[in-house]
Amino acid sequence: MHAMKKSNVGYSGFGEVYLSQVESGVIKAWKRHHEMTLNLVVPVGAIHVVLYDDRHNSSTCSEFQQVTLSTENYYRLTVPPMVWVGFQGCDSNISMLLNISNIEHHPYELDQKKIDEIVFDWSKK
Repeated sequence: MHAMKKSNVGYSGFGEVYLSQVESGVIKAWKRHHEMTLNLVVPVGAIHVVLYDDRHNSSTCSEFQQVTLSTENYYRLTVPPMVWVGFQGCDSNISMLLNISNIEHHPYELDQKKIDEIVFDWSKK
């Protein structure tokens, strides 16, 4: 399973790689990074990823984008800075989310909101 190479569209440098386990049905939402570009891959299980764009100068302002990343639907999702991201485990077992980011994680460049601060119906996938 290929995750990324520097000649891929979406590659904007290397900062760190981290893995996050996501249990079935568990929702982790909402975060956005000011500087970090995320490159998300799911090599184990299935995770429903939801993006919300509230950038006023964006053509997709106020829109949601949804995709389920999995071993069956295997590809890399690039999330630019300033786009909100949340995700939910949707496999019966623990799933694994791999993020290849362009910078190292720093808490100062991260915003977080509680799950109900961005209205989204997680029951409809």
